[in-house]
Amino acid sequence: MSQHGIDAASSKAPDVQAFFDEPTNTLSYLVVDAETRCCAVVDSVLNLDYASGTIRFEAADDMISTIRQKNLSVQWILETHVHADHLSAAPYIQQQVGGRIAISEAISKVQHRFGDVFGAGEDFHRDGSQFDVLLADGDAIDLGGITGRALTTPGHTPACMSFVIGDCVFVGDTLFMPDGGTARADFPGGDARTLFQSIQRILSLPREFRMFVCHDYLPSGRRLAYETTVGEQRDGNIHVATGTDEEAFVTLRERRDATLSMPSLILPSLQVNMRAGHVPPPDSNRKFFLKLPLNAFGGPDLQCLQAREA
Repeated sequence: MSQHGIDAASSKAPDVQAFFDEPTNTLSYLVVDAETRCCAVVDSVLNLDYASGTIRFEAADDMISTIRQKNLSVQWILETHVHADHLSAAPYIQQQVGGRIAISEAISKVQHRFGDVFGAGEDFHRDGSQFDVLLADGDAIDLGGITGRALTTPGHTPACMSFVIGDCVFVGDTLFMPDGGTARADFPGGDARTLFQSIQRILSLPREFRMFVCHDYLPSGRRLAYETTVGEQRDGNIHVATGTDEEAFVTLRERRDATLSMPSLILPSLQVNMRAGHVPPPDSNRKFFLKLPLNAFGGPDLQCLQAREA
């Protein structure tokens, strides 16, 4: 029995199918209770060609096609956090096959912060009401006959949440495969020390639990990998294996984060994902736009670039 009250021996094993979006190195998952044919979607992807401003649905349609072919009933559309590297397809999938869109109740912290960054205005509600369900730590996310539970794991962002479903844990960006280490913690609201503490919560789950990550960047050119175990992470994660000191991790994480550039899709992703996958409202001509806030994450004063008044 883990400190979370989760017993490995009594945990059922759902079927898990991964969908890989190569342009964003994102893994989405279809989690299925084979007995009841109930399923959950975890971290779906909407396709965006940033250069042309074109949104498409190929990645989501692949998952929807599988759901229909297998005659599955969607109960949950789960978001581990507000992603900064891809757009969520949650509302599109919900429209096609149903399900309730859920995220951590801490989403309001992210909405307050980035609502200001993007000048979202008073019509943008910052209480998480765009989502169907706001989950607190320990809340049930049962799937058919399989017991599920929400586990708050902030650090990468304030609203990160892992999902324990049967003998599986879906960790979002908090952990990568053991040879990939851990998520960055330098986004607004992120914190390396909080990340370390959250990872310890995940690693206290039973060793044999299967773990599924949200991204794989194919370190050293190896093949795609997305499934590991709690035990493998404890034994071999290059950043947080058993015995890693918290202070050493914080130093390593902050030093590494200082060298990283921002994800290429961070600005469109945040605007859409903080709205549960919905695009901002159209303008008076019914055209849809995403904003490009200049120097949103730091930089020089741009007063010198303002036009002179006539």
